[in-house]
Order: sequence, then structure tokens, then C-alpha cells
Amino acid sequence: MRRRQFFVATAALPGAAAVAQRPVAPLRTKILRWSFPAAETGFDPAQVSDLYSYTVIANIFDAPLQYDYLARPVRLRTKTAADLPEISADYRVFTVRIQPGIYFADDPAFHGKRRELTAADHVYQFKRVFDPRWKSPLYSYIAKTKPLGLDELRKQALATGRFDYDREVEGARLLDRYTFQIRLAEPDPRFAYNFTDARLFGAVAREVVETYGNDIMAHPVGTGPYRLVQWRRASFIALERNPGYREEFYQADPPADDARSQAIARIMRGKRLPLIDRVEITIIEDTQPQWLSFLNGSLDLGSPGEFLNLAAPGGQLAPHLAKRGIVLDRLISPDIIVTYFNMEDEVVGGYTPEKVALRRAIALAYNIDEEIRLLRRGQMLAAQSPVPPDTFGYEPDFVSEMSAFDRARAKALLDAFGYVDRNGDGWRELPDGRPLHLKYATQSDQFSRQANELWKKSMDAIGVRISFEVNQWPEQLKQARAGKLQMWGLGWSASAPDGETFFELAYGPAKGGANLARFDLPRYNALFERQRSLPDGPQRLALMREMKRLLVAYMPYKFHGHRFVNSLAQPWVIGFRRHPYARDFFKYLDIDVEQQARAAG
Repeated sequence: MRRRQFFVATAALPGAAAVAQRPVAPLRTKILRWSFPAAETGFDPAQVSDLYSYTVIANIFDAPLQYDYLARPVRLRTKTAADLPEISADYRVFTVRIQPGIYFADDPAFHGKRRELTAADHVYQFKRVFDPRWKSPLYSYIAKTKPLGLDELRKQALATGRFDYDREVEGARLLDRYTFQIRLAEPDPRFAYNFTDARLFGAVAREVVETYGNDIMAHPVGTGPYRLVQWRRASFIALERNPGYREEFYQADPPADDARSQAIARIMRGKRLPLIDRVEITIIEDTQPQWLSFLNGSLDLGSPGEFLNLAAPGGQLAPHLAKRGIVLDRLISPDIIVTYFNMEDEVVGGYTPEKVALRRAIALAYNIDEEIRLLRRGQMLAAQSPVPPDTFGYEPDFVSEMSAFDRARAKALLDAFGYVDRNGDGWRELPDGRPLHLKYATQSDQFSRQANELWKKSMDAIGVRISFEVNQWPEQLKQARAGKLQMWGLGWSASAPDGETFFELAYGPAKGGANLARFDLPRYNALFERQRSLPDGPQRLALMREMKRLLVAYMPYKFHGHRFVNSLAQPWVIGFRRHPYARDFFKYLDIDVEQQARAAG
């Protein structure tokens, strides 16, 4: 009886109605139903950095390389490329040959003609990241690799208002119809990972961009297995199988000691991809309606969120879910949860001792263990640095003040640097006597509200006033990039197994992109640039360790932790295995439509 009431209640919850009101497809159509916990921003590869938009983009646009879906440790394999890239001995020249006979999905921009993919389409997208018109958040990330001539093109565009895509540069050169070459000013031993990223090297047809112009976010046209067929902003996204998708067959090389992945490979190997006809994604910001929608079968993939102790107590799938055939997939995500301080803000920013003391006091007063226990349900590893496990740069024996909780020390720091209560109202003032008031950007979902309570409790305990500025996630991101938020908490995920992604969060030239804190310390920047030209090894690791210590000393970020990701799949979903970096996983899944229909009643 209790369970029946539990399910009936979903219709009245936010987000659940959106799931229930979707168009009903024919019974035999294989549909994967999923949800995002935050709104997307759009689907132009050059303009997005958020995980949700990128996930959709990765299933529409093809990069030259991809990750083997089941291989662990991760392994690169070809996608549109005919072979793995040719890499020069000095790690400066990367040559990629594209397979002929790959075609874009049909679109009016092609005027009824079938449009073949060429090397120029990969080069065009790479150049778009440098075009100031698109304000690409990836520019700072890729500009540091110094592809020859592209920054000169960007400077010319800033002066003239026009980016010259037709001008050939050494850094992104076509050798023939199916071959392109990237040349860098400095060695980059890990550059090949960029060829997996559809935002950097996804094949984009120039005529599509020129047709749709500033509306390109709503018109993604790629060579990938899916195409966008429906989009209600911040509400619903639908993808359907690209009918012109080339012949691609399931292949994967799972580790010998991974029985589950071995079983998936046996079942799926040799099947033509994609296997699912349609993917429907609903935006459900609160975890409760998302969880209930999964329980009642309205979603095929889900996450238990705050209900983890009911779904997987002790990290093991609950018996009542196992009895239903539901599958738990668990891994530690290559991510970092952060709170950033805007280093240009007049209250929390700056490099002087009293400003550093304020940020360190705030960080010391915040109880990470309480967040892990209450908010994360034990599913987060406290961070000592920005680098997560299973990523180069992670050191399991590295311990820092980053995870420390010491309110007595926080109060002593504030007292020592003049942050005291001068007027007797119970709140500390700035050293010059002005009010000390923290303004934390946040969202309206339930998890954010709980996090706000924890922040307020922590700041109240040391006499620091804090208030919360609520907005939608995409708007907060826009404001953050513009440097208009004082503090904000969010996550950052890697697309490759390397710590450089996370150190870029504090790299000066990345301000407005990855570096939302707008931290700009010459010593840190120099270390960052030195480590990126070195191959993996003790010398590079030593430079990374020094960067970690600078981040602890200046505290532009409070690094919270690295999340365990617990994903659940309904019994009719076949082949699900979460990959730490690959976002283009829809094509690898299958649906048992008869079992799905029986569950629906």
C-alpha cells in the first residue's frame, strides 16, 4: 500500500509531469528515457562547456577519435579517422587522416545534396574555437597548446570584426581532401586526447553555420549517430537515429577481470550501431521527482541522489531493486566540486595577506565532512587538490589544508587581520570598517537549498554574514564567465585522464573560460606552462605538486571533493556501463522493448 501511494505522488511533483506528457511513440520504437539535473545551454560545439549540452553534442557530432567504451584503463580508437594520428617525435605535429564516405545528416543548408565529410570540416570547427564571434569557453584551454598562426588570425578578427577562415595557417592545415595536420609551437605530449572532443574537433559543416548564423545553437547538424528533432529549452530534448549514419559495428575490449563488461561485449559485439531509435531527455532539477520517475519506470537511466542509502546502502544495490533486475553502475568520477572566489571582487578577491586570510578562514570554517555525510550521502572523496583519482597528477598520499575543518583557527585568522565586529551587531566587518557580506550564487533546486543551509551554518559560526543569489544554472554560468559573481559552487569534469584540465581552473590566460575564479599568479602560470610540455613522469608531477601548494596557499578555490557516480539502469536497458570520459554512449545501448512495455503495464 505504501509503495502504491509513493508512485502515485509522482504526477504532482515538479518534473514528473514533463515525463508523463511526452509524445507516445510506437511500441516497437526503442526509446531511451533519461533526465538532466540542470538545464542545457545549447548545441553549438564552439559555444558550450557544460556537461549536459556537451553530452547531447557528443552524440550528434563526430570527433576524429573516440574512447573504447569498455576498455579500462581508457584507450583511444578511431571514429571518423582512418587510423590513430601520426605524431612527430617532438610532440609538435599531429597528422590525421579521415575515412572517405562519411556523410552529414540531411539539412536544408545542403540544398538537397548529400554532403560528404572532409578534413576541412574538422579544421573549420577547430578554427571556430579561435573566432571571437563565438566567445568559445574552450578558447583559453586550446590556445595554450599554441597551434601556429591561429592566435594571429584571432587578433586580426578582433581588429577587423571578421575571422578569415580561408587563410591557411601552419597550425591547422589541410594536406588533401581527407587529411589535416595540427602544428604546435611547443611540445604537447597529450594533445591527441583533444581529438576525442567534439567541441574542439567535431565535424561542423561551414554552410550550416553560415545558414543559421547566431541561431546555430538550435541547429546542430553532424555526422554522428543521432540528430536533434525536438527541443524545449530547459525542459525537453529529443534525439532520433540519423538515417544516413554510416556502417559502424559494436567493438570493445574490456579487461579480462571485469566479468560484467566481458558479458556486455559478448552480447553486443558485431551489432550495427546505433541500436536505439530515439533518446528523450527531460530536465528535472530536483532529485526527488527524478528518483521517483525512475522508480515508476518513466526513466530508463537514473541516479538515486539523496536517496542513495535506500538504493545502494553501503555501495551495494538494495535487494528490492536487485529483485526487479535493476543494475547499479558505480565509479569515482574524474571531477572536482568547487566553490570559487572571484579574485577581482572587492570583498573576497585580491592577493594581499588580509584577502588571502579571509578566503582561508572561510574555507577552514566550512565542514567538508558534513557535506559528504549529509548532502553527498557518503558518495564523495574529500579533495586535497583539484586532481581526482585515476588521473595523472593525483597523489594518494598528498594531504593539504584544503580538506581541513577548524573554526577556531578560522576565527583566529579573521581576528588577526582585522575582520572583527566593530558595531556589536554580531557580524564581522572588513578591516576598513565596511560591512563584510558574502554573496553566494546558487540555484533553486533542493540540493542547492540544502548546500546553502550548510554554508550559512558555517559562516554564522564565525560571525560572517552570507546571503544567496538564486538564478538558473545557465544564467549563473553566463554571469560567472563575465566575472560578475562573488562566489559560486559547481563541478568540473575532465574529458581526458590528465590533471592539466583541473590546473587550468587557475591558469591566468583562462580567465572567463575554465578559470572562473579569475586567478592570475605569474608563478603559477609559469609552472602550468612548464608542466604541459613535459611527458608524464616525476619531473612533471613535481611541478604539479608545487601548483597544488600555491592553490592551497592563495585559496582562489575551495576544492570540496570528487564524487562517486552511482547510475541505475532498468532491466530492459542492455549494455550500460558508465565511461569516465566518453559522452557519446547512447549508440552503445540497446532496449528490450517487450520488457519495457510489460513494465509499463
